[in-house]
Formats: sequence, structure tokens, C-alpha cells
Amino acid sequence: MKRRQFIKTAAWGLGLAGLGGYCCSISVRPNILFIAVDDLRPELGCYGESHIISPNIDKLAREGVRFENSHCNVPVCGASRASLLTGVRPSPQRFIYWHTWADKDLPGHLSLPRYLKQNGYHTISNGKIYHHRTDDMEAWSEEPWHPKGDWFDKGYLAEETREKIIPNPRSDQPSSTIGPAWETADVDDSNYPDGKIADKSIRDLERLAKLDQPFFLGVGFKKPHLPFNAPKKYWDLYEHDEIQLTENSYIPENAPPESIHNSPELRYNYSGVPEAKPLPDDYAKWLVHGYQACVSYIDALVGRVLDKLKALKLADNTIVIFWGDHGWNLGEHTMWCKHCNYETSLSAPIIVKAPGMESDRVSNALVEFVDIYPSLVELCGLPIPEHCQGSSFVPLLKKPDREWKKATFSRYHQGNTVTTERFQYTEYRDMQTDEFLARMLYDHERDPYENINVAESAEYKEKVEQMAALLQEGWKPHQRQ
Repeated sequence: MKRRQFIKTAAWGLGLAGLGGYCCSISVRPNILFIAVDDLRPELGCYGESHIISPNIDKLAREGVRFENSHCNVPVCGASRASLLTGVRPSPQRFIYWHTWADKDLPGHLSLPRYLKQNGYHTISNGKIYHHRTDDMEAWSEEPWHPKGDWFDKGYLAEETREKIIPNPRSDQPSSTIGPAWETADVDDSNYPDGKIADKSIRDLERLAKLDQPFFLGVGFKKPHLPFNAPKKYWDLYEHDEIQLTENSYIPENAPPESIHNSPELRYNYSGVPEAKPLPDDYAKWLVHGYQACVSYIDALVGRVLDKLKALKLADNTIVIFWGDHGWNLGEHTMWCKHCNYETSLSAPIIVKAPGMESDRVSNALVEFVDIYPSLVELCGLPIPEHCQGSSFVPLLKKPDREWKKATFSRYHQGNTVTTERFQYTEYRDMQTDEFLARMLYDHERDPYENINVAESAEYKEKVEQMAALLQEGWKPHQRQ
């Protein structure tokens, strides 16, 4: 299939059946180690961020293919995961909010783990795979597992943190409280929830190695989601005085108000957050320091899981996919957290290591999260279900620099976005009436950090028309489903 046909065929799951040369019996099908990381933007050494200490993820990237231009389809955790795991795009009626349930938004769906289970896989969910632990329960061979421990509130351990927890001023429930946006406790890795998720996954690998069937092991780490709680040793990896803040902590020129939020996830759910916008530099530096510490903490845990996979001699027949559920703003354009249609929220890492595929390669091809379901299915030698709306990127694992799709599509509430190799275009429309509200166009060649919206510039008039047509053609088949 010619990749220039992307908009009318590959993007919408038409004609995507086929095994791509993979035909495996159940006894030889590859395992899948499915590593999901919450709120992880491409802030990693292997993505060129040399200030980040992430040796284990960097090593995984050297062993597989790193996707440089990967985008989530919706930049909020619950909706992103539901869309990815079902292989279906968001719409005005589904996969909208952080608390999305796949079972409620798309009843009767055939999710990736459910499909694999039906085809002989032993499927396990540890930590945060779906947002809700009881979503898509039929997909799992064992009850989804979540850690329990001695922490309190949002995973705090330190006594000095407990003293800073206050009643939530935005709630009329006496039991509702909020605490600090970060914590540095001098504890072992396994004291925090993510350490326990790694421990459980390592124990599971020891069990799964003895099975006579392939496995799908979902390992869902919760950091670097707020609050930025990580063992002190990971904070100590970074010199606080050397922490660098973003240079564009201002609203882009000509940006519509619909594109900017007040960082409510941070401001409304944590205590002691200054009212100033942008945040004062001293407070912002602690947030950035905490984010980086959490990334390095997760990197160490990923390394432990991957080391166990190799020690058990499972690595040669296991697909490893590592992904962050969406990007995250670290003060860019005055914003923190996700919840917007800027590249900082839409760009997220995908790294894939698969048996027999290329290693130590980078693909600049445009890929998106709905591509993950069909790709893993094809690697397992199974037919791609007709409902999948993405394109299998298995050809890119064989030849990372080949010609590929021309656009990816993302949505957040009122905003619909199309991204090409050079441009990112967003239209804001009323979610009920579809009335046009505003638009943005960013030229990533001239303006990689999206500081000037050129949608109303005469120079870009023709490009705006082209991108608007591309956006409409891309979303039209599923716009009102």
C-alpha cells in the first residue's frame, strides 16, 4: 500500500488485515513486555536530552527502534490509555476525560489484551495500565494488581510532608485533602508504589518463564505524574542550582485563549502552589527538579525489569514496548501538566525492541498511539482486527527510514490537531454545535517551540487551507461516532 494513501485508508483501519510475513503457532509466538509510564514526555537521554539521567531506557533504545515523531491521540491519561488499548480514536463522544472508562465509552470493544488473551496469551496488568483498575476486566488472566503500602494521601512517606497536608479548599468534603507537589524521602526504591510495581513484575516474570504459553505483561508505572515523590538518591543525581527552566514561559504570539489553561491539575490538587502565572522561578525549579528525579527513578525500575527479562533468557523472544501516555508541560507557554494541543502535550516517547528487527535505529516517521495495537498484533502473527483505526508500524521496525504516513491526529476537548513533518495545525470548535472558534498553525521548521501562531498570516494562507482540509478529511469518518 502506498503511504501517500494514508488519509483515506491506513489511518482509519480499512484493509489492515494481513500478517506481514509473520505466521506463528501459539507455542512460538513472542511474549510482550508492555511498559507504560504516566506523564512522560520525551525528556530522556536517548531523545537528545543530555541533562536527564536515564541509562536503562537509553540502553533499550539502542537495542531497538526509537520513534522520534510519535504522538498521543488525546493528551490526558484515562482517555489516552483507553484509545491506545482499544485501537480506536477519540471523538466528541468518547475518550475525552482523565477518568475515561473503555467499557463505558466503547461498550463491546475488543481491546489489545483481550484479543491476545483470546488467542492464547496469559495477560497480566500491574499498576496503571488502564486508568481504572476494574476497566476491561475480561482482558486479564489474573485480577489487575495495584500496590499497597505505608504511604498516605497521594503516595507520601515523609513525616514533614504529612504536616503540610491541608483540607482541600475547593471541596465541601471534610475528608478531602491536598498536599505538596513533591517529596524527597530517604527511602529505598520499593517503599514507593512504583518500586512495588517493579518488584511484582519481576516476580511475575519468574512465573511466566515457566508457562507453556506466551504472555502479555503490562507494567504501568505511576511517575513522573504529580506529586513528584521519589527516593532522595534520585533527587541527588541533579544539582538544584543547575536546573534549567524553559525559555518560553509565555503565551505564544497570536495564540487563541482556547489553547491555554491555568494548570488546574497542579493548582487545584496540591498545596502551596503560588498564584502567579507564570510560576516564580524558585518554585518552578523545584517542580522541574522533581520531574527529573522521578524520570530517573522510573529509569532505574525499568532497568531492573529488563535485567530480569534477560536473566531468565526471555529477551530473545519478547517484544518490549516502552511508551509514555502523553507529553507534559514544564512551564512552557505558562502551563504545567498536559491538557492542551501543543506539541509539549502531544509528543510522547515510543521505543520498541522486537525479535528479528532493527536495533540502535531512530525513525523520524510520524506514528501515533492507535498504531500500537495493530503493530503488536502483527508482530505476534495474528490478523489485525477490522476495528483498528491505526497503521501497523512493523515496516518501520524493518526499515526505520522508509516512506511513511503523512500526518497524525490528536484531539483534546475543543481542539482537533493534525501534525505533519513540518507543521502542526489545530482547530477549536464548540463540542456541542461544531461551530468554529479559533485556529493555530505552527511552523516547526522555523518555530520548533511553537512561539508564534501563524494561522492568520498572509504568508501561510495556502498552508492553512491545506492543513484544514487534511484535518477535516482525517477526522471526518469518525467525527460523530
